[in-house]
Amino acid sequence: MTDDVFDRILNTLDGPMAIVTAYDGTERSGCLVGFHTQCSLKPRRWLVCISKLNHTLRVARRSRALAVHLLRADQIELARLFGTTTEDEIDKFARCGWREGPGGVPILAGCDWIVGSVLERIDLGDHVGHLIAATEAGHEHADGPQLGYQLCRTIAAGHPPE
Repeated sequence: MTDDVFDRILNTLDGPMAIVTAYDGTERSGCLVGFHTQCSLKPRRWLVCISKLNHTLRVARRSRALAVHLLRADQIELARLFGTTTEDEIDKFARCGWREGPGGVPILAGCDWIVGSVLERIDLGDHVGHLIAATEAGHEHADGPQLGYQLCRTIAAGHPPE
């Protein structure tokens, strides 16, 4: 298998995009993620993967809970904010609507969301998987098509490249 063939296959996929937010008791952070999925019905579990290069990972490692915000196609600007910038340089939350959620985790305005307590952190290569037990959810924007990877392909990561 060559990287070129693998990359060509991946570039045809259109997985749902999300924003994960974290709060460690002192610091808030959030980032755009493409690697996340429901992984159990009973009990309710979600797996969200955060790049090791991302500021949000540093906060998520110290957080007891995370919020996963499921994005719709009309929320591309919110995706750009959380995908192209880093809390190392700006306060993303000063540029969007949000409120404090369970355990202080930021809940972004106008998004469907799931909050869960972190059960396990798993090294997955260039990402760290966070297995969360879903404890609360909010239904604020379930209308319209999901925001998929294909609409986000041009969003350049806000963290420095490897």
